[in-house]
Amino acid sequence: MEQGRAREAYGAAVPATAPAVGLRVPDQARGEHTHSEPPAPRAAVQRHSVRGQILEALRAALVDGRLEPGQVYSAPALGARFGVSATPVREAMQQLAIEGAVQVVPNRGFRVSERGPRQLAELAEVRALIEVPVMLRLARTVPPGTWCALRPLADATVAAAAVGDRASYAESDRAFHGAVLALCGNEQLVQVADELHRRSQWPLEGNPATRRADLLADAAEHTALLDALIAQDLPVVQSLVREHFNGAES
Repeated sequence: MEQGRAREAYGAAVPATAPAVGLRVPDQARGEHTHSEPPAPRAAVQRHSVRGQILEALRAALVDGRLEPGQVYSAPALGARFGVSATPVREAMQQLAIEGAVQVVPNRGFRVSERGPRQLAELAEVRALIEVPVMLRLARTVPPGTWCALRPLADATVAAAAVGDRASYAESDRAFHGAVLALCGNEQLVQVADELHRRSQWPLEGNPATRRADLLADAAEHTALLDALIAQDLPVVQSLVREHFNGAES
């Protein structure tokens, strides 16, 4: 998945005020060269690729708490840690500002947005209004064989939860929900639901770490839901779907 690849390529993003860790960008992305001739101009597609990779790394850092709510981070400082100029970092942060993850602080950088349990509960309520009816409708119409094909996605959430990797779990969690909703054939609904889901994964004020036990319990609900969908056990599906979103509100 994209976030996982970004973390493997760069390491996790860290606050500008924190000790430096292994943030790195491949030589090609930095535009380094080993020959005597002048470096070739960067193609636009390469610049967009670097920006996209940094964006995914920053998103992962938001989820795992390395970018802390309320803290201000400058593009030049983060760029230095990534080994790139401030420009792609600034562009990635501006995208996060559009998404509501950070706020622009003039002449300083970007402050990670703060939110409390109420905002999380509101997101869970909206997600439930969108996803629950769709999942229940799909449970009545999608054949068991189609649900069986989603088993690797459910297993991926269990694997990420087992090692307590919050960023990888966030990816696999969204991938599973997205694959389920995609079966309805409504691309706009899938995009809206994914954006809401991403917002629900940002940390709360005080940056409390998600416990491994909570991740395991959430992943187990994915497996149980998939089992019920394959068995076409509609009462169990309805109970599990509603419980899954009720748990997200707490």
